[in-house]
Amino acid sequence: MLSRVLTVLAVLLATFIYRSGRLVKHGIFTLPALPSSYYVNGDVHTHCTILQEPAHTLDYCEDMTFWDHLDTGGTVTARFIIAGCDPNRKAWNTVMGPLRNPEPRAYLWLIDTVDNSLQRIELDGYPEEHNFHPLGMEVTPSQDGAPSVLYVVNHAREETTIEHFTISPDTPTQALWKRTLSSPWFVSPNALALTSETSFYVSNDHLMTRRLPFPLAPALPLVESVAGLPLGWLAHVTVNPDGTITHEIAALGVAFANGVAISPDGTTLALSSTSLGHVYFYDRNMTTNALKYRETVSLPFFNDNIMFDEEGALIVTGHPHFPSLIAVAANKTDARAPSWAVSLTPLSNKTHFAKSAHAADRKYDLRAPLSVSEVVPASEEWEVETLFQSDGSVFGTSCTTLRDSRTGSLYMVGLYEEGLMVCRP
Repeated sequence: MLSRVLTVLAVLLATFIYRSGRLVKHGIFTLPALPSSYYVNGDVHTHCTILQEPAHTLDYCEDMTFWDHLDTGGTVTARFIIAGCDPNRKAWNTVMGPLRNPEPRAYLWLIDTVDNSLQRIELDGYPEEHNFHPLGMEVTPSQDGAPSVLYVVNHAREETTIEHFTISPDTPTQALWKRTLSSPWFVSPNALALTSETSFYVSNDHLMTRRLPFPLAPALPLVESVAGLPLGWLAHVTVNPDGTITHEIAALGVAFANGVAISPDGTTLALSSTSLGHVYFYDRNMTTNALKYRETVSLPFFNDNIMFDEEGALIVTGHPHFPSLIAVAANKTDARAPSWAVSLTPLSNKTHFAKSAHAADRKYDLRAPLSVSEVVPASEEWEVETLFQSDGSVFGTSCTTLRDSRTGSLYMVGLYEEGLMVCRP
């Protein structure tokens, strides 16, 4: 029996290596030769600051999103960041494990992008008996002072839900809880991309989750991740007036479906496949929200969350060495896990690069200490550039990066890192 299990695992591992050989070599078997720190716009020690909070409640943040305040004409008058931080992540992580203790609640934070000031957001009306462990989140802009709608994926004790809040510029440190969205379709919700105040795309990273009874978990979810099994999916959800939902499958067969983002013009959707180190791009029908697969771009790391900036560049953040991330999560002594963030800019916007049959052989990203082109071939459609690298000694376990196109500022959080890093040009 044991020999059969080992044979199956060997076949699955061989399949994964075949499908993503370069990433396996650099991200599992070899610790990438990353610098202590690199920032695309200058020296990290003079351009970057790590914001921290004395009580350590701004730690282990998984996702964050810009919250824009607009005037009547739609111009941004103020920009904040809302971040979800869970200092208890090493005791409760339904994606990577463990599932020991879900009781200490996590936090939402408000960060002012002008002066870096921090304010904790209170969950007004949130039921006392509910756990709160935020993962993916997104908020609508506030138009002329009107309240915004905030949706947050919540990895609670019994099930993963999506929490529905409103938040207003008049009381920006209070998120008013409206309802908890629950559904059998929410098997493993991870990231969100809003299509309106009452609808959104949501990725489901696994079909087999850590919530399965022992011994199915942790074995089966680990196999699904390591073998790159295409069992994740993306759905589009509409919240009906009575609080029920309408659920539609938007994309099937995605290995570890993770971060999701919609381009500024609404016509393109990007979706992370973490296990394979791929970003999938889809053409989006803005009327029906239906998707049509267009292309794949390979990354030099296990990509996590993604976001489009206002100029249409996709900012992708991930984990260059998965064993190091596991070691940090397991509290191994002196363990640290590296960080890497890149931008993907459409080549149509960079006319000095010509598309050709040999485009994949082109060397690129040559300013970075470890060039992306050393790990994966060039894309014919997107120019990839490193924004930040670290071996983990300056800032580790990177999972989300935001870039403010107005100022050029970069904001990064790490899955098991203390604080939020801000880099200004």
